[in-house]
Amino acid sequence: MPAPASRTTASVVTLESTHGYQHLIRSGTHTLVVDEPAARGGQDAGPNPTAMVLAGLAGCTAITLQMYAARKGWKLGNVHVRVEADGDGDNLRVDRRVVLEAPLEPDQLSRLAEIAERTPVTRLLKNGVPIATRIEGTGTPAEP
Repeated sequence: MPAPASRTTASVVTLESTHGYQHLIRSGTHTLVVDEPAARGGQDAGPNPTAMVLAGLAGCTAITLQMYAARKGWKLGNVHVRVEADGDGDNLRVDRRVVLEAPLEPDQLSRLAEIAERTPVTRLLKNGVPIATRIEGTGTPAEP
C-alpha cells in the first residue's frame, strides 16, 4: 500500500511594506520574509523568491544526506551545500556543490552523490510539477 501523500503549505499572507515587494510567508508555525534587492525595487529585507527555492534545495540535500548516512552508520561531519543559479528563464542552470568534512571512501561518496540526485526537492525541480493557479478578487483578505 503506498504511503499517503503529504501536503506542504506555504502561503504569502500579507504585504508588509507600503512600497517595494517585502512579504511575510507563513509555513506551519514559521514566518519567513521574502523580498527583492534594492536594485530591483525591494528593501532587501530577505532573500528573493529564487534564493528561497535554492535554499530549499540546499537544505533538503543536507538533511537527506544526513538521514541516509545515519541509517548506514556513516559519519559525515559538517555538511556544506552551496547552490547557485545562473541564467534566466529557459536557460537557467543550477549548480550544487556538497562538501562533507569527514573522510569517506570513494564508494560512499559515489552513493551519497546518487542520493543527492534523489532528494524530494531535487526531484521536484528536475521533473517539474503541475501548478494549478486560481486568481480571485474578493476585496477582502483571504484566510491563511
